[in-house]
Amino acid sequence: MMALEGIRVLDLTRLAPGPFCTMLLGDMGADVIVVEEAPGAGRRFDIGTSDRAQAFNALGRNKRSIGLNLKDERAREVFYRLAEGADVVLEGFRPGVVKRLGVDYETISKRNPRIVYCSLSGYGQTGPYASLVGHDINYISIGGALGMTGWPGQPPAIPLNVIADFAGGGLYAAFAILTAIIARGQTGRGQYVDMAMSDGVTSLLAMVASQYFSAGRVLRPGEDMLNGAVPAYNVYQAADGKWLSIGCLEPWFWQELCEALGCEEYVPHQNNREKFPEIFDFLRSKFGEKTRDEWFEELRQRDICVGPVYGLDEVFADPHVQARGMIAEVEHPEFGTVRQVGVGPKLSDTPGSVRSTAPKRGEHTEEILREAGYSGEEIGALTEAKAAG
Repeated sequence: MMALEGIRVLDLTRLAPGPFCTMLLGDMGADVIVVEEAPGAGRRFDIGTSDRAQAFNALGRNKRSIGLNLKDERAREVFYRLAEGADVVLEGFRPGVVKRLGVDYETISKRNPRIVYCSLSGYGQTGPYASLVGHDINYISIGGALGMTGWPGQPPAIPLNVIADFAGGGLYAAFAILTAIIARGQTGRGQYVDMAMSDGVTSLLAMVASQYFSAGRVLRPGEDMLNGAVPAYNVYQAADGKWLSIGCLEPWFWQELCEALGCEEYVPHQNNREKFPEIFDFLRSKFGEKTRDEWFEELRQRDICVGPVYGLDEVFADPHVQARGMIAEVEHPEFGTVRQVGVGPKLSDTPGSVRSTAPKRGEHTEEILREAGYSGEEIGALTEAKAAG
């Protein structure tokens, strides 16, 4: 048994946040049906969608695909029938699109009052920015994360799109959906979930927001102990040009580091800003004496918060990452064994798994239609009319 076995999700999303959300649900056993445009319908922005790229595309795994042209009344009737037997609908269009298509929450909930319907968007369904287009960089700008990332006197450092798209968007949406499913078990009713990525970003700033509300403190790049201001929590370049991260915030960890590096005189000055330039100079020079991996092997033998700054190729070669099962292998009918990122949560009784690679567009249309009770003749008519495919 899997944790979300028996939960059916209809996924109308396209770009990264939505597919990541349903990947998380699918990994835990949900039956995820991706509702894509039927051939010749709609417009798509596909990146790296060769057959081989799709085989390695983790965001599409553990899912089935049906092609429906939702602008066609016959296709909408198919969607309604699917929604009547579903638990979740996830959409990621701009506000108002699903209403125009006739697949909005009000319409679907009349047919299935137990449906959990989640709209995942940049700025939400309400507010002055609701109709504003955007991407991760814009959401972390307005959400507050970008303005505190980087170094003093330099432009904000642009992180990869993991903060808004994947954490504030996809992960938060999965959390919200499962919360609504649990609530449904108590109320007997589904509900509407309005998940804005910008809201998710701001929510992730809970700790620094608390400091602002309590003391009026505005966190700026390189000014806080957690974003580059202090020697005890920073990155240092080693002799081979690679980088090492040090996170010795607690006094006992800092003392251990100083003893390991032979600079015990700095133990009482961990938070002495007047001493910071001197301490930084020493640490930068000291870490330049050995390679990154030499330092890591040496320092991790002691009670020191240390880690190598990896490139992606190094991440999946690391023995700990491998031991934690963060590389999944799954069989593909054309390309054999392919590797993907593993499942994050480790459940003892109902663990998640990677069971199938991403489907081709509309690969399961006939299968899903038959499950919904359509006859071969009806499927043929839908296909011929390009309402499904």
